[in-house]
Amino acid sequence: MRKRARIGVDSPAASVVNVWKREVGELSTRNFARRFVASEDLVLRLGILRKLEKHTGCVNTISFNDDGNILVTGSDDKKVIFWDWESGNVKLSFHSGHYNNVFQAKIMPYSDDRSIITCAADGQVRHAQILESGKVETKLLTKHQARAHKLAIEPGSPHIIYTCGEDGLVQHVDLRTQAATKLFTCHSLRDRSFMSVIYLNAIAVDPRNPNLFSVAGADEFARLFDVRKYNWNGSPEFGQPVDFFCPTHLLGDEHISITGLAYSDQSELLVSYADESIYLFSKYMGLGPNPELPSLLSSDSDSDRDGDAPDMGQDRLGVSSPREGETNVVAGPQVFKGHLNRETVKGVNFFGPKCEYVMSGSDCGRIFIWKKRGGELIRVMEADKHIVNCIEAHPHITVLASSGIESDIKIWTPKAVEKATLPTKLEKVLIPRRRRYFHPGGFDEVREYFNFAGSIYEVEEEGYSNNTDDDNSYDDEDSEDFFDEDDDDDDDDNDEDDCESMDEDGDEQEEGDEDFYDSIINDDNDNDSSHNDDDVVDVDSSLDD
Repeated sequence: MRKRARIGVDSPAASVVNVWKREVGELSTRNFARRFVASEDLVLRLGILRKLEKHTGCVNTISFNDDGNILVTGSDDKKVIFWDWESGNVKLSFHSGHYNNVFQAKIMPYSDDRSIITCAADGQVRHAQILESGKVETKLLTKHQARAHKLAIEPGSPHIIYTCGEDGLVQHVDLRTQAATKLFTCHSLRDRSFMSVIYLNAIAVDPRNPNLFSVAGADEFARLFDVRKYNWNGSPEFGQPVDFFCPTHLLGDEHISITGLAYSDQSELLVSYADESIYLFSKYMGLGPNPELPSLLSSDSDSDRDGDAPDMGQDRLGVSSPREGETNVVAGPQVFKGHLNRETVKGVNFFGPKCEYVMSGSDCGRIFIWKKRGGELIRVMEADKHIVNCIEAHPHITVLASSGIESDIKIWTPKAVEKATLPTKLEKVLIPRRRRYFHPGGFDEVREYFNFAGSIYEVEEEGYSNNTDDDNSYDDEDSEDFFDEDDDDDDDDNDEDDCESMDEDGDEQEEGDEDFYDSIINDDNDNDSSHNDDDVVDVDSSLDD
């Protein structure tokens, strides 16, 4: 008897079978909804539903509330906005109380959407509360001595948050007492002459075990910590990770950085490297609490820094598998390739009810979506004329929100009639060349960095105007679509040069990096008096009931 062929979970036939099973009662409504939301067919039909326009600067953070009916955003204009994303209307808009770019804004769970935590380039971590009168009260919770890029909320808790900053400090904040505890400062495992403290760009809490959290920044490691090891009486010093995660070929690389972290519902850790790839680690892939570093004088380390990263996949789209002949070894991390992550601190995220997909923004202005299992790149969507930094998935349905250098937010839904295919020009930017520097600030500071550094990158040629009325704007009229499908051959050549010319004179940029960071921090501190620690601010519109 011939065995019936198995129907793939993403095939059209599988969708028909799922509908039939639901109708006859063999598939629950919840399971049907989960399978439907995770359908690859829907991912391939994603298109822009609308643009949310009110911010006047780059939108650096987007986040849905638990119900998914509100989208909260923060921007270089220092404002926080609550959106009814379905209608495109603003529900609430208020000044964050920060005096520099807002990097993250999140609604605390179980707070009736009235408690918001923000962090920013001024290093401050602030708590905003929406009062019954419709006013918004903002309070300073704690402060870092440099930019604070990310914060993390303990899953299911309306009270506990973790923060990290470029000063290397990780803090624990309890909103019930309004008290911040300095847990530790992250230091390098090697002696670096230009910095011993690791600038931290990302922090994430394990949803399955909220006692565990990971941090990452200006070196090759994602560090895992267990807060239960902290002595809340103050001794001994807490700061030794319980595990380290890093692809083996990046060990000892002094020029690598991590920009984004995310946990899946299965406690897998997703790590996005600057000017490299994205890697997915299981908890069994750690290097242990005391990883061994290769000699900095080894020729292998030097060759890795000067050239491309070793090929860790079967093809250029990022599909990887154990090498032939290898047995009884733990497989390496899944690799996701194809995007460009050079200029800004980009996040990375999962998509789907069971985290079936991985997604990231790119310097080319596109959104990249891969299958988590196997690492296959299935979707590339044009989303910004410049850089896409943030992508957030709706908690329940097939809806995405994205933002970047442009001042609007795009809402994506499966509205297209035809399925999308991968663009033919994508081969130009697969496996980007490695650079010897990375600047983790906002885009305006990237522009300032390039002007400071010299002639590596001519910002005016990319369409950004230095003649701005504030520090957030750019010349939209002069901008060019990096991947314009209608470009002629000459333009295509120029685009390819733009992707690969970043390596020139890269060595010269290492000198002066630390002084540049110090100057930015000092400039920020000079403006510290622009807002009081506790403010009651007017709002543009009240929160709808």
